[in-house]
Amino acid sequence: MKFFVGCFCSACLGGILAVALCESRLEPAAHAAQGPAPATLGAPDPARKPAPREAGARTPPAVAATHPLAPGQLTQDEQVNIAVYEEVNRSVVNITTRGARAEGIFMLEVPTEGAGSGSVLDKQGHILTNNHVIDGARQVMVTLFDGKSYEARYVGADPINDVAVIKIDAPADALHPVVFGDSRQLKVGMRVFAIGNPFGLERTLTTGIISSLNRTLQIHENRTVKSIIQIDAAIKPGNSGGPLLDSHSKLIGMNTAIASRTGQSAGVGFAIPIGLIARIVPQLIEKGRVVRPEVGISKVFETEQGLLVLRVVPGGPAERAGLQGPQLVRRQRGPFVVESVDRSAADLIIAVDGAKVTTADDFLSIIEAKEPGQHITLTVVRKGKEQKVTIALGGE
Repeated sequence: MKFFVGCFCSACLGGILAVALCESRLEPAAHAAQGPAPATLGAPDPARKPAPREAGARTPPAVAATHPLAPGQLTQDEQVNIAVYEEVNRSVVNITTRGARAEGIFMLEVPTEGAGSGSVLDKQGHILTNNHVIDGARQVMVTLFDGKSYEARYVGADPINDVAVIKIDAPADALHPVVFGDSRQLKVGMRVFAIGNPFGLERTLTTGIISSLNRTLQIHENRTVKSIIQIDAAIKPGNSGGPLLDSHSKLIGMNTAIASRTGQSAGVGFAIPIGLIARIVPQLIEKGRVVRPEVGISKVFETEQGLLVLRVVPGGPAERAGLQGPQLVRRQRGPFVVESVDRSAADLIIAVDGAKVTTADDFLSIIEAKEPGQHITLTVVRKGKEQKVTIALGGE
């Protein structure tokens, strides 16, 4: 009985206490209904002092979003990204092309369009881009950062290295040339910045690192470039011909291709190094083409031991130096004269200036690093014996 009375009293006291607490909480709301309209949800009460924050407490996302990030609060990486873009984006141009291709049984011409990117080289209006961007185009239009477009004219190209120069007649104050860097100082892991026009979206910035150096990339027919830069910055259709920059806003390469089966970026992009471009561009502007040293060998056969000379240019540097190709042998067989080619008489090139060569690309890479008029020394095997042949390279 005593236990029952105790429980009954406790229940009564608990109910009275609950009613009292409820009335005390509802009282401010009743007063507020008679006063000014309630403040907007989330807005601070000016008459109320904020409670002190505990050490290490984080600002709620909703509150943090109402305070814009001050310039001094940018991270170092963000500051570099912004600085590079603001320094160079006006140097990047959007290139659109129009052409035609023959299709069908009657080979009717079908209009074609293309797009790419480029970089302003100088105040005279020279623009650097990839050869494949403008190859076969009947009309090339260049749009500058200010939105104005100009029809470009062809200046020169080097298909082997996929480099081309075009020119527009634009006011000098609208042209902001890029600054050349030095691709010899590049290291794997360095940050790089690519600016271009992917899918026509003008002056888009992507960032990444140098993934590898001295990659080999086949650009034109069976010719390869061995000093290609591999990057992981996103490169997509329309980025071709655009600049690859370092953290100092200097041009270190020209974006040229992506490794992808779908045509979309897969994290592997390639750029032609500025060292190669710097050697080519002056010749393209001056002569419209690249003047390469001429060795006077028009055909070779690749073997495991070296390059067998199949044809030399009559009167060319190789023939003048005494280099030998296959010999034409005539034999009398009855009333007939039978001709045959004796390849065993041809010289086998095994080295150029002491560097071993086993492919035509190896051979041409060494030759093209020279200048017309320079001498090279070929190590050849002639009738089973090694000997040296010195050739004075031709060319304009």
